[in-house]
Amino acid sequence: MTVKNLISSFAVMLLLASCTTQAPQMYTWGKYSDATYNFIKSHSDQDRDALIKTYESIIKKQKGTRKCVPPGVYADYGYLLIQIGEAQKGKEMLEKEVALYPESQAFIGQIIKNIQ
Repeated sequence: MTVKNLISSFAVMLLLASCTTQAPQMYTWGKYSDATYNFIKSHSDQDRDALIKTYESIIKKQKGTRKCVPPGVYADYGYLLIQIGEAQKGKEMLEKEVALYPESQAFIGQIIKNIQ
């Protein structure tokens, strides 16, 4: 095998190795990034309502491979609900976060303790 053939073979192998499909996502986030950015930027009621709808959509329509809500979504949603005066529903969301992701207990537990 000549050097030219060896280099050609290596180039073909490298090209074929890079032609892989993207792995399926564990979670689906919907428009979370855009909605969060818009709310943080403006703090308007309209953007807050859009963010709330985004949270609800993520919770209802989870198409990722895990088929569960991504980490932090229940916590963010619950904290936002508490800020707008819906403490009971917010607390329920925080508790769902802990149930789904027990490692969040130390942080979320403090928030729940503070709202009681």
